[in-house]
Parts: sequence; C-alpha cells; structure tokens
Amino acid sequence: MSKRRVVITGMGCVTSLGLTVDGVWEKIKAGTSGIGMITRFDTKDHSVKIGGQIDEWDSPNINPREAKRLDRFSQFALNAAIDATNNAGLNFEDLNPWRCGAIIGTGIGGIEEFEDGYRKMIEKGPSRVSPFMVPKLMCNAGSGNVAIHFGLKGPNAAVATACASAGHAIGEAVDAIRNDAADVMITGGSEAALTPLGLACFIALKALSKRNDDPTRASRPFDKDRDGFILSEGAGILVLEEYEYAKARGATIYGELMGYGSTCDGSHITAPLEDGAGAAFAMEMALKDSGLNTDQIGYINAHGTSTGLGDIAETRAVKKLFGERAYQIPVSSTKSMTGHLLGASGGAEAILTTMAIKDGILPPTINLENPDEECDLDYIPNVAREQQVQYGMSNSFGFGGHNISLVIGKV
Repeated sequence: MSKRRVVITGMGCVTSLGLTVDGVWEKIKAGTSGIGMITRFDTKDHSVKIGGQIDEWDSPNINPREAKRLDRFSQFALNAAIDATNNAGLNFEDLNPWRCGAIIGTGIGGIEEFEDGYRKMIEKGPSRVSPFMVPKLMCNAGSGNVAIHFGLKGPNAAVATACASAGHAIGEAVDAIRNDAADVMITGGSEAALTPLGLACFIALKALSKRNDDPTRASRPFDKDRDGFILSEGAGILVLEEYEYAKARGATIYGELMGYGSTCDGSHITAPLEDGAGAAFAMEMALKDSGLNTDQIGYINAHGTSTGLGDIAETRAVKKLFGERAYQIPVSSTKSMTGHLLGASGGAEAILTTMAIKDGILPPTINLENPDEECDLDYIPNVAREQQVQYGMSNSFGFGGHNISLVIGKV
C-alpha cells in the first residue's frame, strides 16, 4: 500500500528576526543578523553577553491571563501555532478533534520557570513555590497547551532530543498522518533557554562564541574564525496535513514532507562523530524514505552551528553521502542569522527550507569571510542566491548524538 502523502499547509515562526514567517523570511533573504546584546537580564557576571533575544515579547496571540500560566517557551509555541493554523485557514471547531494532534519538541523546556521557582524557594521558603510550576516547566507543556487551546484530541507528544527535537517531532507527526492516526498535525519546536542559568550552563560547556564586541558577526558557520554558537530563543511551528485532505478543503500547499531519517552517533554525549557517519546515514535514510536519490537534492539547510567540530563533521557527512556531487549542492546555515534555537531550530529551519524551495531563493551563510580549509562546499557565502530547487534537505543534530534529516519537496 502506498504511503499517505504529507504536505505543509501552515507555518508560524517566532525568532529574534521577527514574529512572523514573512518578517523572518525577508530578513533571512537580506542576510540580516538577529544577534545582539542580551538585555532581558543582567549579564555582568557572564563571560558571554550576546544572544538571539526576542525583544519586547508580549504574547501577541494569547490573552494575558492565559499567558501568565505559560512559561516563555510555551508562549512561543502557542503563538507560533496560532499563526500557523491561521495561515493554514483551519478552524478546528469544524474538524473531527480525534483526527487532529500536536507533537512539539523542546530541548530544555521551562527553564525560566525552574529558575524562578527555585529562587522563591530559597528566598521565601518551600510554601511560596507556585502550584503552576510543574505545569509550566514540563517539556510537554508546549504540545499540551497547543492541544488544549485548539481542542485537539488526536496524537499528542513532546520530543526532547536536544537540538534535534523539532526535527524529530516533525518526523513523528509525519508518521502519525502516514499511519492514518491523524489527518492534521501541528508540529515543530520551541525553546526559551536564554536565561541566566541557561546562558551560564552553555558557557560552562565552552560551547558559545565570546565575540561580545561584535555580536552580528559572532555566528559564522564554516568560517575559520568561528568560536562557538550563539544561544537563541524562539519557535518554528508547521501545520501538516494528508495531501488529499488538504486538497479537498482547498488549502494552500507550501511544500511536501517527503521523508525523514533518524540515527544516533552512539559515541559521545556532546561531540559528533568526527567522520560524520551518523549524520550521513540519517540523510541517507531520509532520501530512502522520500524515494529520491542523491542527484535530486538541490539545497541543504545545514545544522551548521558555528562550532569547530560540528561544522567539519557535517561537511564530511555531506561528502560521505553525496560524493563528488557534494560540491555541486548549495548548502547554507541560517543559524548565521538566527543563532541556535536549540530544540526549536529544526522547526524554524524546516520553514526556511520550505520558503527557499517555494520562492526559489536560497538563504546565505553570512559572516563567511575566511573559510575553513576543511569546510570547502558551496555554502552560499554572505548573499542569498536565486535558484529554483525541487527538493531540499534540512538537518538537525543534537547532544546525545541524535541526528535527524528531513526532505522537503515542491508540490
């Protein structure tokens, strides 16, 4: 029996570049950096003072009473989900709720609520801890609150595979539709780890760039002078539907989720396999699942975090799978502009890959001024490129050795 086709009919995005897909996409095409000085909290004792911060956040799609009961990461998820469903033209009151679900990833969950609750306990005692603390900090709060808001009763889960979380969530949502467990799925990822503790943790891990004096040029994937990633926050949420179901209701179709592949390096809790074998096999599985071959991929949205080991390992992975053709495939890292959204990155990047295919404009890798000798592919340096592409790939790799690759096509 042939697989049920899965298409993208709605998208919502919240990043430091903007709070709408159109707004973010315009800045991505222009090569604009969303990285700046952190102002949400005092960073005087932090050695890193820059990040992809969302300024003046007021949960625009959620009423204030509802927003107060949600951690920042759940607010991002719900706001983006509301935008995505509006974009899809869906009214869930008219649909069978048992055929609609939500699977949303996050790497860390409600760390801001955790910090605030712990502070209250230390300063004022255990009795002052909020009864909303657990419902706000748990990793499934994003997917649960999206389901509650829309009244969805179909498949619902949260995925936590570090920086691969959103990609894995999308893959699980694809399977829910393919396996006839749902017709409509809200999926992607959300993260709000740009907090005093979150920043301190990644500083201690020595994972972040310390280019405090030049924030817009700090995220520089594949560049020889890269010194770590930029911690960012936000959400990327997609509405997926079964193809015939979407066609029957006259939905706008932005692209097709054609396949995905998932592997684990099984090697180290933070470092990737140096030869990129795990990432390469995830990409190979995604191609096999999509029914495509290596000659058909026209663009790769790289994980490309701007870390020393990661960028080289991903470059090797692309070469391992595509061979000599690797040098002919445009590859770019939009993290050069957004920074690293951790568990939300795969959702935002799936959206940007979809927009690239739809509009025939491939995003640049900005700040690529002095290429690393070991990173020698076509990374679309600094300026977006007009180029028609039928099929693209979006990669997300996470601590724990998690690898996920998505294949997206034009319909």
